Amino acid sequence: MFPIIPAASAAASENDEGIFGYGQDVSNAYVSMTNLVSNAGVVATDVTGVGTARGSLRACEYGGDKGIFGFGSEVGTNLAVSMTNLVSNAGVVATDTTGVGTGRTQLEACGYGGDKGIFGFGYHYTDATSYYVSMTNLVSNAGVVATDTTGVGTGRRGLAACEYGGDKGIFGFGINAGGNLAVTNLVTNAGVVGTDVSTALTAKAWLTACGYGGDKGIFGFGTTGHPEVLSITNLVSNAGVVGTDVTGVGTGRRSLAATQYGGDKGIFGYGDGGSSTEVSMTNLVSNTGVVATDVTGVGSDRSNLAACSFN
Repeated sequence: MFPIIPAASAAASENDEGIFGYGQDVSNAYVSMTNLVSNAGVVATDVTGVGTARGSLRACEYGGDKGIFGFGSEVGTNLAVSMTNLVSNAGVVATDTTGVGTGRTQLEACGYGGDKGIFGFGYHYTDATSYYVSMTNLVSNAGVVATDTTGVGTGRRGLAACEYGGDKGIFGFGINAGGNLAVTNLVTNAGVVGTDVSTALTAKAWLTACGYGGDKGIFGFGTTGHPEVLSITNLVSNAGVVGTDVTGVGTGRRSLAATQYGGDKGIFGYGDGGSSTEVSMTNLVSNTGVVATDVTGVGSDRSNLAACSFN
């Protein structure tokens, strides 16, 4: 009699390569350039941008081996937009896709369910009105963005998000009119966002996060207030529990981005080193969540960019 082999559970795609894209350069201009990350964590030189230049957008994986950049602030006006740009499994960025959902900036995104993604929270800003939001938009495994889902949790911007547990996600930290926050919101493998979970961690904003180790995540860097910048990190277990502050390694900065690479590792890159000083340095994250010292930057210095993995 043959042994019964249990069906495999859904798992997050452990992509080999990553991509940093868009952002704000040293002249405060928005750009659409990208930089690929190899499966060894090596960042490539600038690739001419595709799509509308913008900053304060976010990106996540979908479809198991592809990615999507979405939302952000548009060049020339700083107004929030909802356009997206798909990333193929070869790292090629597509032209703009007309946006779905409420335009917003300074939001976050992560994968869930093994092959889908979610954009959430942020700041809606137009000529007529502005306000913090907690709404979300799901991304199908074909890269289609759904209409707004009523928000759960505290509306905020400048937060971070990453995958954990193989098929779930977590949003954490951020800022709103009341100041910096130390709350998190778990995302189920069906894309349902949970209510606020309060923590005793350092309240901070303008940080970033990514997965590592196949089923865990890491929050890193950020600020507790201008012009201070941080390099502390917080590990996320495969059960979605956020660990205590870990003394930072590398240059403190805010408004940076992070992505997985090499199947089970991560990379923090770029950002604002304080007082609007854009940088391009990176810090690799091992498959045990250890952050390495600064690697000399490749590509144009910039902040307020986004990153995701592919392939």
